[in-house]
Amino acid sequence: MNRIADKNRKYARRRVHIRKSISGTASRPRMTVFRSNLHMYVQVIDDTTGRTLVSAGTVEKDLRDLHNNAEGAAKLGEVVGKRCLDKGVNTVVFDRNGYLYHGLVKAIADGARKAGVQF
Repeated sequence: MNRIADKNRKYARRRVHIRKSISGTASRPRMTVFRSNLHMYVQVIDDTTGRTLVSAGTVEKDLRDLHNNAEGAAKLGEVVGKRCLDKGVNTVVFDRNGYLYHGLVKAIADGARKAGVQF
């Protein structure tokens, strides 16, 4: 078996397994994280209507200077947290999207908590 294909299949299984038990509502939307080799993205989604309430990523013009490391992830989490509070979202359900809860994913979560979002 191809090593890359096997790795992608395992990642997809983890994502599906997590999404079976996590769902966002209007009162408590789902905060999901995606990271690539170059960029990080965070979305806050209301799954009942299928709408993205808040989003941020390192591809945005004012966030391009954030590097793909723990410091940049923490700052991205703070930006998302502030945007959530501006929209009136105080609590979220955190969706790690199949990634291990350490490193960048943990830094994003800690940054959002520091901004005042509860989960």
